[in-house]
Amino acid sequence: MRLFSRRQKLKEMIRVLLEPPPWMRSMPELHLSSAAPLWEGGVSMVQGASRGIGLEFARQLLEKDSKGHVVATCRNPDGAKGLLELKGKFEDRLNVLPLDVTDESTIEAVTISIKENYGSLNLLVNTSGILSIPNLLHPETTLSKLEKSSLMLTYEINAVGPVLVVKHMWPLLKAGGGSGTHREFAVVANLSARVGSIGDNGLGGWHSYRSSKTALNQLTKTISMEFTRRKDPIICILLHPGTVDTDLSKPFQKSVPPDKLFTREFSVQKLLSIIDSAKRSDNGKFYAWDGKEIPCACGNVKCELIKFKRLLRISIPSI
Repeated sequence: MRLFSRRQKLKEMIRVLLEPPPWMRSMPELHLSSAAPLWEGGVSMVQGASRGIGLEFARQLLEKDSKGHVVATCRNPDGAKGLLELKGKFEDRLNVLPLDVTDESTIEAVTISIKENYGSLNLLVNTSGILSIPNLLHPETTLSKLEKSSLMLTYEINAVGPVLVVKHMWPLLKAGGGSGTHREFAVVANLSARVGSIGDNGLGGWHSYRSSKTALNQLTKTISMEFTRRKDPIICILLHPGTVDTDLSKPFQKSVPPDKLFTREFSVQKLLSIIDSAKRSDNGKFYAWDGKEIPCACGNVKCELIKFKRLLRISIPSI
C-alpha cells in the first residue's frame, strides 16, 4: 500500500512538471496547433535591431537567405534610420515592430503580431543591452560608486527584458521548431558578454554590467533545462560577440588593441556561424565569437568539487 502511494505521488510530481505553466494556460490567443504554417527559410526575430549588432543581425539574416523572413524590433522604429533603410530594401521579408523590453505589454503585442502573421518562430536573437548612458549610468570602477538605480536599470534591460521576450515567444518557437530551416529545432540566442562569466572574472569592476550579464547567463541556462525536460524543439545558447565597434563600446575603445576591436559585420558573421552549426548538445552553453566555450560558473576548486560530488553522488565534506 505504501509503495502504491509513493508511485502515485511520483506520477503527480511528473504531471505537475510537464504541464504548461500558469502564464501559458492563461493566454488562449497564443495556443498554437501543430499545423503551424511552413515558411521556407524560416522566421527569425531580432530584438534590439535599431543599430549596432542587432541591425547587423537583421541585415545578414535577410541577405544570406533569399526566402527567410525577419521580424526586427526596437523601442522607436520611426527613429531607426538604418532599420528603415533595410525595410526599403527587403520590404516583403522584413517586418519592423515597436518593442521596449521594460514594457511587457509591447512584448505581448509583438507576440500577437507574429502569431497572426507567421504562426511560428524558428530563431530568436536578443541583442538589446546597456553599459553606459551619458549623465545617468557609468560602469563602476569601485564599490563606492555603486548605486541601486544603476543596478536595477541595468538588470532590467540586460537580463529581465530578454528573458521576458523568451517567455512570450516560447509558444511560437515551440510551434516553429526547425521547420523551413536546416535545423531540427528552434534557437534562442541571447547576447551576453565574457565579463558576465564568474569563472573568467579576473579584474573586478563594472559591477552592474557584469552582474546583469551573469543573471542573463543563469536565466538562460535555467530556461534551457526546462526546454529539455519538456522535450520542446528549442535550444538556448549564449553568445559573446567580442569587443565590437558600436555605440555601446565607443567610450571604452581606447584601451582595446586594434586587432581586438571587431567590425559589426565580422562579429555577426561569426555568431551566425555558431547559430547555424548549433547542435542539441549545445543547449545552455555559452560561446565566444570564435566558437570557444566560456565557463559561466566559477572556476575554483570548490565549484569543481561540487560538480564532482553531483556527478558521483558521494559525500564530500563542505569547504
